[in-house]
Amino acid sequence: MGKYFGTDGFRGVAGEELSSSHAYKIGRFLGWYFKKTGKKARALIGKDTRLSSYMLEYAIASGLSSSGADVCMLHVTTTPSVSYTVVHDGFDIGIMISASHNPYTDNGIKIINSSGEKIDDELIEKIEHYIDTEETDKGKIPYASGRDIGKITDYSEGRNRYIAYLISTSRRSFKGLKIGLDPSNGGGFMISRAVFDALGAKTFLINDEPNGENINKSCGSTHIDALCEFVRLNSLDMGFAYDGDADRCIAVDENGKIIDGDKILYILAKDLKSRHELKENTIVTTVMSNSGLYSALSELGINYKETKVGDRFVYEEMQRSGYSLGGEQSGHIIISKYAQTGDGILTSIKLAECVIEEKSTLSKLSSEIILYPQILKNVHVVDKNAVLSAPIVKKALECARQRFDNMGGRVLLRASGTEPLIRIMVEGESKGECQKIVNELEYAIERANEAEARK
Repeated sequence: MGKYFGTDGFRGVAGEELSSSHAYKIGRFLGWYFKKTGKKARALIGKDTRLSSYMLEYAIASGLSSSGADVCMLHVTTTPSVSYTVVHDGFDIGIMISASHNPYTDNGIKIINSSGEKIDDELIEKIEHYIDTEETDKGKIPYASGRDIGKITDYSEGRNRYIAYLISTSRRSFKGLKIGLDPSNGGGFMISRAVFDALGAKTFLINDEPNGENINKSCGSTHIDALCEFVRLNSLDMGFAYDGDADRCIAVDENGKIIDGDKILYILAKDLKSRHELKENTIVTTVMSNSGLYSALSELGINYKETKVGDRFVYEEMQRSGYSLGGEQSGHIIISKYAQTGDGILTSIKLAECVIEEKSTLSKLSSEIILYPQILKNVHVVDKNAVLSAPIVKKALECARQRFDNMGGRVLLRASGTEPLIRIMVEGESKGECQKIVNELEYAIERANEAEARK
């Protein structure tokens, strides 16, 4: 990806790697770029609950309006709500201020085009060039004056319409269901409650009191233990955990067991196939998906296509081939009939529907998929690309794959698209053997990182 933008937008430590100056310049460029002859650009901004989201929101809005764009503010909301509202209310561009599942000290800027999709690499290159030079291919961007200055207005009605839309996607009432929600003290804390209450569920929330600093803190889709315990202790029928901008969902069954993205894909694929709505009888996954998912899909006669990690790549493959379902083990699930991006709340609605229609439970619906032991490990490094290309790391990876190939296992090393991390994934029949290989790879990465840090 680019100098500033990764697979999920511009992300970094707020006030350092991502400053209000960056945000202002992005606004300046987008307001100019999307201006039409004789007509102002229309931009939509949403944000999550991070302390820095307000700073970045105002900076972007100022940049947009000073370039002559009209700006509508959704305020605290989710990434999927921005994507939906941009399309259905005819905006030229959407901006979501969020660092997703990262801690509150980080923040990010996600840019969404008029079709509700993440912007392409060509536009990213132009934005990055402007950030560094304050020049476009046509020179400096003029400041708007007089009537040409853009308006900045509240647009809470857009968020309300999105809530109504989510409610309309359900084929069933959830009356009688006891559902736990963990919105991670993030952007979905109001929307998720409103949706499930309206659908008739008896709704129980945890981690729904954001204070600017507690987003994703030991909660949400990346810290699922709290919800598992909450579901068990309160004898709930199911639970759903989201990340900071609610584009991910990890579920919990009635026994407090985790239903991850692979199991969610299996349940939804089986449901879509039964209703003849699984286009080309195929789903889209990433290289991180567990081999157990593929075995279970094979039993159902369902095919799969694999992409690089990132919901952007999943969506691009779905769009290219017309597939109806795709997603990641981490809980980004895209259902193309309803959305152009992962939507955690939508995903949870569809899972609850499956439980009702099958007169079953999440534990039974997921029991047919047996996941292989898989160990994931993140290692902090100073330079992802340099460490991955270090001879000691390359040799350790080669040795691990040679050993594990004979045992039917998989080994994957990749750089995070959003954080200074190298991610290790080892999968195989023996958890003990998986752990040994993870330890060896982690050791090699740490030695290479130490060498890189000394430079």
